[in-house]
Amino acid sequence: MIPVLFGVTVIISSLIYLAPGDPARAALGNQADAEAIQEVRADLGVDDPIYVRYVDWLTDVLQGDMGTSIVTGEPVSAMIAERLPATLELSIVAMLITFIIALPLGVAAAVRQYSWLDTGSMIFAIFWLSMPSFWLGLILIFLFAVQWQIFPISGRADSFLTLEWLSYLALPAFAIGARRAGLLTRLMRSSMLEIINEDYIRTAKGKGIGSQAVVYTHAMKNAMIPVVTLVGLQVPLIISGSVIIEIVFAWPGLGRLLVDSVLRRDYPVVQAIVLVYSCLVLVANLAVDVSYTYLDPRITYD
Repeated sequence: MIPVLFGVTVIISSLIYLAPGDPARAALGNQADAEAIQEVRADLGVDDPIYVRYVDWLTDVLQGDMGTSIVTGEPVSAMIAERLPATLELSIVAMLITFIIALPLGVAAAVRQYSWLDTGSMIFAIFWLSMPSFWLGLILIFLFAVQWQIFPISGRADSFLTLEWLSYLALPAFAIGARRAGLLTRLMRSSMLEIINEDYIRTAKGKGIGSQAVVYTHAMKNAMIPVVTLVGLQVPLIISGSVIIEIVFAWPGLGRLLVDSVLRRDYPVVQAIVLVYSCLVLVANLAVDVSYTYLDPRITYD
């Protein structure tokens, strides 16, 4: 994780250095004179060599200082701390929706292969895979918020774990989670089909163990290994998908802050948010690696 994170910091700093636009002019506006702009550029270190800017920024980050916003003058750490819970909340609930939809459908499709349930689940998977999350979000807003007025159009509830909280979270989380469920359903079905045809599954059935016990105790646990691997690969897609969905639903998370900061050329905020996103992805992949030892005790890490 440490070498990967180091590489991420190098890439972030390089892209920020090569990005077009003048952050000093973005901070002062187009009406500022050249002398004031030059003073701000000196304060920001814009004219310093790229390696000097990188070392200064990395040193500050290691000390817990992510810099100051060029536009608002607020500490970047405080801005991220304010927005991060909303993004984590949306991503975690979206992942839960993915599991709730994909796992039962994939298992049922494999157990009842070539039935109407199998066909219907595969149609469902292809349909959601073909639907961009932002387009699905707009459709959900039109149907459930504008036409039927069941859920609010945008925003986030002040309360937590209440009906109001759920009403604000339902549409954006479903827009992210449903699309990921399509791919996960297909993989769960194929993984289950491979497992239920193994000799030890037939042996368990021959010993008189009930079909449901065989499926949910023996087959499903072993079939989860490739599924969990895919979940680790889906985490970056869910996080990147939340960036667009946060804009569509005006969700006050890191994704919305990232887009606003890019448009305003607020480079310290952009650097810090991308670094936080990278840490979230690395932690999620570490959790996936650790979960292998639970799913398959034969896997050990020395």
